[in-house]
Amino acid sequence: MTSYPWALVLANYLDYAITLVVAVLALLAALDCVRRSAVQFERAWKRTKTFWLALTGGAAVVSVFSAVFSTLQLVSVGVPGTGSLILMLVAATIAGVYFADVRPAVAGESRNPGRW
Repeated sequence: MTSYPWALVLANYLDYAITLVVAVLALLAALDCVRRSAVQFERAWKRTKTFWLALTGGAAVVSVFSAVFSTLQLVSVGVPGTGSLILMLVAATIAGVYFADVRPAVAGESRNPGRW
């Protein structure tokens, strides 16, 4: 029974690390989406900029709030709080799809904007 608390503390720190990584990725995806032109999304045959901005922005908001609340619990209690890992999985999936599929296609359109 003495080994159980350290395992919980380790799991909390792993959840905290995952939350921080997902928050950074989701913020980067949202910021990249903001700086792209709406025409680039249309030329790349992807969904609209509004659609991707809503998805990446929502993922960023959820993951940053989770990271902030986990950090506040770390400061007050000494052990980081565990956020909802299913929400982190959804946010990581949205950011991953944006970085793997949408961003390369949209960035390809920004290299040669005059070509239709």
